[in-house]
Amino acid sequence: MRNTAVAATALLAALSLTACQSADDDGKKAGASAPATSAPAADKTGSTTEAKTPAKTPAGDTAEQPTTGTRPTSAGKGMTGSGTDTGPVTTACTDANTKVTVTKVSRPINHLLLTVTNTGSKACNAYHAPLLRVDEGQAVTRIMDESRPQAVVTLSPRQSGYASILLSAADGSGENGRTSKTLGVLFAPRNGSGSIGSPHVLTLPANTYTDDSVAVSYWQSSMSDALTY
Repeated sequence: MRNTAVAATALLAALSLTACQSADDDGKKAGASAPATSAPAADKTGSTTEAKTPAKTPAGDTAEQPTTGTRPTSAGKGMTGSGTDTGPVTTACTDANTKVTVTKVSRPINHLLLTVTNTGSKACNAYHAPLLRVDEGQAVTRIMDESRPQAVVTLSPRQSGYASILLSAADGSGENGRTSKTLGVLFAPRNGSGSIGSPHVLTLPANTYTDDSVAVSYWQSSMSDALTY
């Protein structure tokens, strides 16, 4: 009996040692097969964030600045803060800042050429058409509407503008024909109402024949333009 008990005790001890060695071997295998991982970085709030490397900007490239809804405006001479160009203030041409002459022309027939020259130190605008009175006539000479220019004629100092004067009907149909002696020339204001300044009073070329057809063109920037009317 005693031998049997000793044998049983030895068998149990051997089985226990075998089980411990098997468990130890399994633990080592599991530890060797598990992949190594690194713990994610934690931010100050305790949450984890993934670390990223910022993209590099190629050499020579610059980041585009964001645009706003408004554009800057530069305030300078002739400019307002809103960006509106008011332009230079130009005075009207009058007898005080001009010289006016009248000459005969061969073409077209029955015409004179009126020339206005800026004698002032600043530019002036020759608005609309010259206002003419032949001799002592009370009515202002008719203005040729078809000669209206696209823009106001602006004269710099010593620069000239022109207007043509039709003296009489080419077919002789005009009434009250006569030889005229003098010509009064007035300037119109910007609004075209009335006249400004005093008249230039000119002596007409000898034997200037006029009738009720007399008319004048708008001021033009060139002599050729004026003599087309």
